[in-house]
This record gives sequence, C-alpha cells and structure tokens, in this order.
Amino acid sequence: MAMATNSDDNNNNNKRKKNEINDDVSGSAFSAGADRGSGPSYLIVRPENGGVGDLYRYLVRADTASGLRFLEGSDEGLLGAAAADHRWVILVSIIVRKILAFFRKPMEWTGYAVDFLLNLLFLNGNLFGLLCNLLHGRLVVPQRETETFISTIGHLDGRVDLYKGQSLLQENGDSVLGEGSTKEEIGNRALKDLCIMASKLAYENAEVVRNIVVHHWKASYPIFMHFVKFYNCWNDFQKEMSTQAFILCDKREDANLILISFRGTEPFDADDWSTDFDYSWYEIPELGKVHMGFLEALGLGNRTDAVSFRNHLQVKDIRFTSSNGADGTSPSEATESVSSNTDSGLGHGGWDQSSNSEGPSSAGTKRIPSEMVEMTAYYAVKSKLKSLLKEHKNAKFVVTGHSLGGALAILFPTVLLLHEEEEIMQRLLGVYTYGQPRVGNKDLGSFIEAHLDYPVPKYFRVVYCNDLVPRLPYDDKTFLYKHFGACLYYDSLYIEKNMNEEPNRNYFGMRYVIPGYLNAIWEFIRALTMGYTHGPEYKEGWFSILLRTIGLALPGISAHCPTDYVNSVRLGRERIMQMSSL
Repeated sequence: MAMATNSDDNNNNNKRKKNEINDDVSGSAFSAGADRGSGPSYLIVRPENGGVGDLYRYLVRADTASGLRFLEGSDEGLLGAAAADHRWVILVSIIVRKILAFFRKPMEWTGYAVDFLLNLLFLNGNLFGLLCNLLHGRLVVPQRETETFISTIGHLDGRVDLYKGQSLLQENGDSVLGEGSTKEEIGNRALKDLCIMASKLAYENAEVVRNIVVHHWKASYPIFMHFVKFYNCWNDFQKEMSTQAFILCDKREDANLILISFRGTEPFDADDWSTDFDYSWYEIPELGKVHMGFLEALGLGNRTDAVSFRNHLQVKDIRFTSSNGADGTSPSEATESVSSNTDSGLGHGGWDQSSNSEGPSSAGTKRIPSEMVEMTAYYAVKSKLKSLLKEHKNAKFVVTGHSLGGALAILFPTVLLLHEEEEIMQRLLGVYTYGQPRVGNKDLGSFIEAHLDYPVPKYFRVVYCNDLVPRLPYDDKTFLYKHFGACLYYDSLYIEKNMNEEPNRNYFGMRYVIPGYLNAIWEFIRALTMGYTHGPEYKEGWFSILLRTIGLALPGISAHCPTDYVNSVRLGRERIMQMSSL
C-alpha cells in the first residue's frame, strides 16, 4: 500500500480530502492514513476545565481565550478555529453538560425512585391493589435485576409481543424470516418491527430480555427466537459498565437471522445525555471525524489518552496482551482467542501506558490488555458474532438500536469495515436505527454509504416527527456533524416519507416553534384516544400521558419515546417523497 513520504504530501492529501469526496472509498485507505508521521487529530470539549467567569466571557464577550479553557485538541490552530467558528455549538455543549453534571446524582436518585415506584405499582396491581396488599400484608416488593423488574421505558410502552404474529411474517405470501434463506427486503414491516421491539427491549435487564425472548417471542412464533447473550460492557472513560447489548437468533440451529441490539439513552442517566450533547470528536485519518463519546461507549478508546483511539482504530500494529503476557497480532485473532472467556464475565483492565506512544512506527507500541477487550462492547459482540456466523452458515445479521443505541448500531459495522472484516460484512443484512443522534462528519458518511448502499441500501435511519435526539449534535453550514443514510421520516400522522434528512434538522428553527407546540397538543389528544381509535394495544397508560404532558413544554423530549416509533412502524403509511435537506 502506498504511503506518504513527507509531511508536506500528507498535509496536501488531508486538505484535498476535506475539500472533496473521493468516489472510491475503501477500508484499506485507513491503513495508509494510520501510518502517517503526524499524530491523530482530535477535539475534546471539557466543561469541567473552565469556570463560570470563563463561560460568561465566552458567551457574552465572545472571548476566544476564555473558550479555549474548555477545549483540548491535537494542535493550537484547530482549537482556535473551533472556539471562534463553532462558539454557539460549543457553548450549548458546555452549558448543557455542566447542568447535567450538577444534577447527575439527583437524576440518578430520581431514576431509582421512579423505577421502584413504577414497579411497586405494577407488581401490586396499581394504586388500589397496592393499598389492599399493604393492608393484608401481601405487599410485593420489587427486586432489581429480576425478570419482573421493568425499566422506565418498559413502563412507558408495555408492549412486548411482535406485531400481528405469524401472519405478518408471511406478508405477500412469502416468509420474511421463516424457513430457508432470509428475504432481503430491508423495507419490510416485519423486520422493522422486530428491530424497534428489540431496540426497546434493550433497555431492560438481562433477565427481562431473556424472559421476553423465550416466553413471548419464542412462544408466539415456533421459529422465533433463541436468546444468545446479554452484554454489560465497560466504558473506560466513565469507569463503569455503561454499555449494554444483547444478541438473539431466529433459531437455535441453522439460524437465518442474527440480531444485535444496543441499549439507548436511559431517561435518568446524566452520562448518557451528556454523551448525546458532547461535541468532542476524533478524526480517523483518510476517513472522517467520529463522535468521541460513542467510540468510548463501544470501548474503542478513552479521551484521557487520545492515542488510545488510534490503538483501536487501525489495522496494523495492534497488539493485545493476555493475562499470561502473550501477544496477539490483530483484533480478529485477539477476540477469537478470548471468545470463550468473553462469556465468563472477567473483570476489566487498564491501559498499558508505554513510555513511547507516538504511533505504529515507534518501538513502544501500546498493548491493549485482553481483559479490557473481553469486557468492551465492540470486541465482545464481534467475537460472539463471528462464532455465530461460523455456526450458522446461512445466517445474516442485523444491527439495531434506539437513541444512543442507534449511534452504536451504525458505528459497530463501520469499525468492522475499518478492521477489514470482509467476511463478516458480507453477511450484513441491514442496520436499523431509531431516534439516532449524529455520529460523524460528511467524510465518514461517504465512507459508510459507499459500503452500505451497494448493491442495495442496508442502512436505514428512522426518525419520528419532532424527536430532539436526531437533531443532535447541532449541524449548520460550518459544523462538522452530518446525518447520512436513508432517512425514513414519520410525521405525527404516522405517514412515512423517504427523505435525505428530517425537517428542522437542528430543532431550534424559529419557523418550527409554533408548529412544534401545536403538534405536541395533537400528540397529547391522540394519546388519550388511541385505545379507542386503533385498539387496546395502542392505549397509553397514565405514565405515558404524563410524559405527553411534559411534551407540551418540551415537544422534542416526549417525541423521543419508543412508543411513537413502535406506532410508526405498525401504523405507518408510505408516502415516497424525495426531498433535499431543509
């Protein structure tokens, strides 16, 4: 592979890449960029590094020097340009994340209280049953991490069964996910329904997921479903197990479909919301800029040591160190060698901080402990996926997720492409995301579209109406975050429109304010009548109505709930409209 011979050539190549989109994007291009002599390009927004005075001067006086206190990056020129050109976007990121950091513990405590109260009412037959059980000494106390303890998202939308049963799986007289090879109709309603229900189910604990898959989905559909594994994975930046995913197959043997579902933003998790509002990015050479928080959630680096992203996001010179000191030579070999240990729940490790970490050409290339690899989402899920694809020769796989889970769902195959996992990617059936935030810039989008749009589209981004999260991080003419892939947009009448990007792409457009609030009123009224107009399965409970009430003040928050995404898929009427971004 050709490599740049001097820094001038490298700089010229970088400028050319930023000004034009290469029509021939390939995974191998990253390897060439990774071997450049220059260090990685990155920008980190650190709200904790500046005070209220710095924030005031940056906000009111447009003092760039004050803004720089909140920024950390690969070079001073980059920091100065970002502080000046993206001031308002950075300010929003700083202010929101400072507020979230301040309320982190109160939000966590509120979440615990709400979860406990909702489950207490649910297990005791609502308020009247709770009072009766309390008087008769039969009070049922919720126990976390059990199959009866349902998440807040689960209480907002209590539906667990797949839509219409077996009849839907045989639309137009042809089995979609039944015996034989999987039908490659990405727009099929059955597949979209399976993906949104799996995305919603990912918010539950492992026992709830297993119980619903085995006793609801499998019981309802003889060919469905075989629960494979639930993953609770390590985020080295947050220093906690904050990334969750699960895997299932449509059959225990000779499966046709493997589904991977990532958990999304939890309502009372300040860290999740802070990640959505984060502006920090890491540039993969010759490919594009990627949201740093999402890479950390997949276990592909830690912003406290920016070189750690490079160690994961390159093909060459990756080394994995096992507990006995043996080295692996590639991500594939490393994950294969520890695949049996991945399921055993080993603890996490830390970075082996080498004294020389300038890059692949240095003698001190960092080594990634296998214990960390085993407990991070990307490597753990990839390891199990590879073994399942070997076991089920005819199977293809789908990746899905709602909110933050949608961002992880599209980045997972992206990194597979970077690591040149061609055999795995040949078995990809599709990627479905729901309410997904932006994950990178236009160059990254060009790379993904070049691989997932040919020979048929495989990446679909489903957006409901005024959902706030798909409008994050903010995007304007000078900002780097861009959406890509096919957008399936559903309005508040659940009419599907095939668009380049959802209307009001930054949410704060003034001409959308009044329509947004009027639409929230309509959604509130609709929630009160859905059970009568569409049947009992669409009836919304008191907790969902409460969220709709909050939506009267903040329409984009209530529109993010999976309820409307499930309704969109099940009630959606297609209206094909090719529209440019607004």
